Amino acid sequence: MKLSLGPLQYFWPRERTLAFYRAAATWPVDIVHLGETVCSKRRELRTRDWIALAGELAAAGKEVVLSSLALVEAESDLAVLERLVAEGGTMIEANDFSAVQACAERNVPFVGGPTLNVYNHRALALLALDGMCRWVPGVEQGHALLRELREAASADGLAMPQLEVIAWGRLPLAYSARCFTARAFDLPKDRCGFRCIDHPDGLPLATREGTPFLRINGIQVQGEEITDLGPELPRLRELDVGVLRLYPQADGMAEVVAHFDAARRSPGAPPPIGARNGYWHGEAGMRREHAPA
Repeated sequence: MKLSLGPLQYFWPRERTLAFYRAAATWPVDIVHLGETVCSKRRELRTRDWIALAGELAAAGKEVVLSSLALVEAESDLAVLERLVAEGGTMIEANDFSAVQACAERNVPFVGGPTLNVYNHRALALLALDGMCRWVPGVEQGHALLRELREAASADGLAMPQLEVIAWGRLPLAYSARCFTARAFDLPKDRCGFRCIDHPDGLPLATREGTPFLRINGIQVQGEEITDLGPELPRLRELDVGVLRLYPQADGMAEVVAHFDAARRSPGAPPPIGARNGYWHGEAGMRREHAPA
């Protein structure tokens, strides 16, 4: 079972981002996802910077994936996507079907990201024909659905792609053309002042009673709890999950990686260090059995 470092969901200053990935080059992760997936206005690192960083991490022995935007809204977004596919020299994570098309037209292999909204085995088979070699299920797709997909594919004589499951991090729940962070500060989206950069783990949002509820991250809304699928490792192995995705966080990421590295080498299940993911069990997504790390 491999470990992947998912794409950075937050907006960090350039030097902090580069320092994070310099450190990640020494961590026991097998796959590193690079690139902006949330907001096209976040340009501390440009396309050429992500491509250069991909080369450095590949030289350090990592499998590198360049991740695309989840919400492609403008011709400029398409231009960046075309450059990633044409010049990246590595696998792409397609988070929008425009990215799937761009990869298919150039015969570039890709990872199907969690925002593609795929719910049946025949759709997976069609994506495999376009070049998808690994699939990241959406956050609400639990073990029961994955088992059903595998059984249906087997019954139809179709091969399931390699599975990469989100095992750690705040779950990305929704995306919008509007910017939630700008709205929180009563700013228009086109003059947001890049306030996201002041919140390296997102902007906390509480209920009226003061209970932590969500995280606002630009045009993205995340769950408040940090999901931990470590205790589900035995079932993940039964489902033949090949990759565990760990989403970056501002602090303590090296320790999180070390925890999962030790866990994947053990036959049992590690003790929880984050919150239980209700979606994985077909329940409400927000669970409070374990406190976030």
